[in-house]
Amino acid sequence: MDNIEEKIINIIDKNRGRIIEFARDILANPELGYKEIRTAEKVAEILKELLEELETNLAITGVKGYLKKKDSEDINVAIIGELDAIVVPNNQHANKKTGACHACGHHAQLAGLIGAAIALSDSEVRNSFKGNISFFAVPSEEYGEIEYKLSLKDKGLIKYGGGKSEIIRIGAFDDIDISIVHHLDPGKYDIGIGDKSSNGFVSKLTRYKGKASHAAASPHLGINAVNASSIGLSSVAFQRETFKESDTVRVHSIITKGGGLVNVIPDEVVIESLVRANNIEAIIDTSKKVDRALKAGALAVGGSVEIKTEPGYLPVIPLEPSKVMIDIAKELLPNGNISITKKGDHSEGSSDVGDLTHIMPVLKFSTGGCIGQLHSSEFDIVNEEISYIITAKIMALTAYRILRDNNSEAKKIIKDFNQKFTIKEYKEYMDNLENTIEVNYENE
Repeated sequence: MDNIEEKIINIIDKNRGRIIEFARDILANPELGYKEIRTAEKVAEILKELLEELETNLAITGVKGYLKKKDSEDINVAIIGELDAIVVPNNQHANKKTGACHACGHHAQLAGLIGAAIALSDSEVRNSFKGNISFFAVPSEEYGEIEYKLSLKDKGLIKYGGGKSEIIRIGAFDDIDISIVHHLDPGKYDIGIGDKSSNGFVSKLTRYKGKASHAAASPHLGINAVNASSIGLSSVAFQRETFKESDTVRVHSIITKGGGLVNVIPDEVVIESLVRANNIEAIIDTSKKVDRALKAGALAVGGSVEIKTEPGYLPVIPLEPSKVMIDIAKELLPNGNISITKKGDHSEGSSDVGDLTHIMPVLKFSTGGCIGQLHSSEFDIVNEEISYIITAKIMALTAYRILRDNNSEAKKIIKDFNQKFTIKEYKEYMDNLENTIEVNYENE
């Protein structure tokens, strides 16, 4: 490591207590997507002290800071952390009222981002390389609360449910050339370099409408929306044999409203669903099959149904694991357990990082220091050094190393990248996925 890199490490080590305190605070105060008011304020409060420019309220809660003054001629590298939590009410760190919990590990990303900003904002470090670094705290990576997000869309506050998708749409990624992203990975290794391919998805909000009536005295006068939803969801399940194994299709739903009193025929049921696959064609094909199946439920009981389909996330297109990150990992933990993603590794989960991978080079790494499964009640942090401090060091050193030597490594990464979508093409694709189906069988 050169003198600047040693200084970066020393600065992060000297600020270890501050970084860990910040991480613990975010862990103890989780907030859900597009509601991360306190979390965003905490991030902005620190970044404002360190950076030349700061933008807030991007896609409601997003924060973007520039290490140096904006210059369109500079290569600009983004270090990204995600603001939101997931709903895991039984986790020990969950908010008792909302069920929100950082069992997703996003608080560790933010701790890394803050630690990297502290180190890279040192005047000697900042002036040692050409180019700029943006620190991006983005909202709503977890795709839940679909009905709430549609209400934000109806108010004109957002258009897309995912935070990075929305940030792309409003132009805040227009000046970013390369992104650095991170995730925790429990119990497998200390540091993992590279990203797997993943599933993408579309989301659906399905509303069955029936007719209320006394469930005992006059059930024949009602139309049971719960029965419609049961038939619809069963019909979705019967589609499974039509899915190709190679497409890794996943369809999963929750019922967010399922009636009122048990002695009243339920006249409304609301279902949130995600339809996933590892390629765009399979997502669209499965989405059509799911629509067809859900309509069958309304047809069977003579009710009505509204199905709103919204763009979700694109599948991740992974780059080769970054040699820069591999070297940094080995230098930081020469005796550590370091894993390098193999070509062909795949995750059936989804992330809005997938949207970025279609537009720009994305360098991904993971750190351990945690136990349990992600999104589970057992998830917890057991090694803050690995989860928070090593994360900060890899973020900072990677950004510096690809920008030093007149941006030589960054230029190579950009030159070798095979862009799938321009931002304009991306927005056109997303907009074309929006669809609303309304069918009323009651009047037939």
